[in-house]
Amino acid sequence: MHLIRPFTGLRPAANRATDVAAPPYDVLSTDEARVRAQGRPWSFLHISKPEIDLPAGTDPYAPEVYAKAAENLKKMLAAGILARDTAPCYYAYRLIMGGHSQIGLVAAASVADYDTNRIRKHEFTRPDKEDDRVRQIDALNAQTGPVLLAYPAAPEVDEILALAASAVPDADVIAEDGIRHTIWVIRDSATLARLTAAFDAMPAIYIADGHHRSAAASRVCAARKAANPQHSGEESYNYFLSVIFPHHQMKIMDYNRVVTDLNGLDPAAFLKRIGEQFSVQASDSQAKPAKPNEFGLYLPGQWYRLEIRPELIPAADPVARLDVSLLQNHLIAPVLGVNDPRRDKRIDFVGGIRGLAELEKRVDSGEMAAAFALFATRMEDLMAVADAGEVMPPKSTWFEPKLADGLVSHVLD
Repeated sequence: MHLIRPFTGLRPAANRATDVAAPPYDVLSTDEARVRAQGRPWSFLHISKPEIDLPAGTDPYAPEVYAKAAENLKKMLAAGILARDTAPCYYAYRLIMGGHSQIGLVAAASVADYDTNRIRKHEFTRPDKEDDRVRQIDALNAQTGPVLLAYPAAPEVDEILALAASAVPDADVIAEDGIRHTIWVIRDSATLARLTAAFDAMPAIYIADGHHRSAAASRVCAARKAANPQHSGEESYNYFLSVIFPHHQMKIMDYNRVVTDLNGLDPAAFLKRIGEQFSVQASDSQAKPAKPNEFGLYLPGQWYRLEIRPELIPAADPVARLDVSLLQNHLIAPVLGVNDPRRDKRIDFVGGIRGLAELEKRVDSGEMAAAFALFATRMEDLMAVADAGEVMPPKSTWFEPKLADGLVSHVLD
């Protein structure tokens, strides 16, 4: 079996991509999705968030929700809004956000290689979220939410994708948030073979976002394999929908922290405690970290620059040396008493796309007592954690731009 393979994608018909494309299912609430889909009968939200077409208050995990998703998919097929390619293809997918651009490959990735960790993970998954994706895949008999993957340095793949992206696109959409999504179909058999061979030569590729979708695909594959006495390994359920970008093009933004209180300390005592393990300097402007091991601290009306003492950085441990770990292990836990950031209600997380002004707003409003700005986790750090078979701390990465749902789906024959 190959690490990736081309597939017959289910895509918007000509000139329908703008009608179909939608944000990922997990970035909108049901109410937000209902508003976004108003007046847009062909929005993919009717498939990815089908509860919007059921009475308000419907449990989004109820059986009728998944049935509605299947019904809506059939409607879009019958109306000719979606159509399936007749031969297996790869697809080049370019994202543009402001001045940032990245070009990746839409491909079917091997469940077997996911199961053996050649497609490497870095997060725990929750069974309830896996269950939801399993039900969605089974109801649609298709994978509609792509898993975001990264491949290590491969200049040949970069060149093939850049060449593909120089042609007239098959779909070109500017989403409501201003992000541009462009798709090119790659049909040439020699190019398909080169791409497959190039990925077969890679020791590993890495999940950036989509751990629940890939885990669900693995579960669906196992169930269908067990139920199929003629299983060969070539069935489409042995692969999952993915978009794979070169790691050096991917953009991770900072994932910042805010806390509700100073654990009984006044600001002066708090700063003194921090000073035991960090250098602390007041700043006249927003203290956005410029490099790893630097942090910004905001207390009401005042920014500070923090830098952890070098001797506290464990160079050999890929998890403990992450900035999110250093802040947690040397400040948030010992000073603020927040020992379990997954469950403690005293801490919250703010994606870097909101900017440092959002941190100031939440502190100055009195909602939060302090905010911490972090330097963004680097892809090399994520890959090192995954290579070590370890797990990233919660809320370590915020990837932008996000993929769209609906531009290419993977049908399970």
